[in-house]
Amino acid sequence: MTLRGWALAAIPLLYVVSLPWYRAAGAAPAVLFGLPDWVVVALACYAGIAVLNAAAWLATEVRDPGEDP
Repeated sequence: MTLRGWALAAIPLLYVVSLPWYRAAGAAPAVLFGLPDWVVVALACYAGIAVLNAAAWLATEVRDPGEDP
């Protein structure tokens, strides 16, 4: 699998991890960097998604319409 393929496969996984479904109902969140831990996890996932999206685009060959294949 190419870098582009791995990046595109990891993006949906990061979206799933960013959701706080894994937390127990009514549990008090830990505070990291002045934010609840689930917010820090979500922000880290979204930053990772942006990096992976950029990597996927950089690994994609885009040809001009007039170019020969």
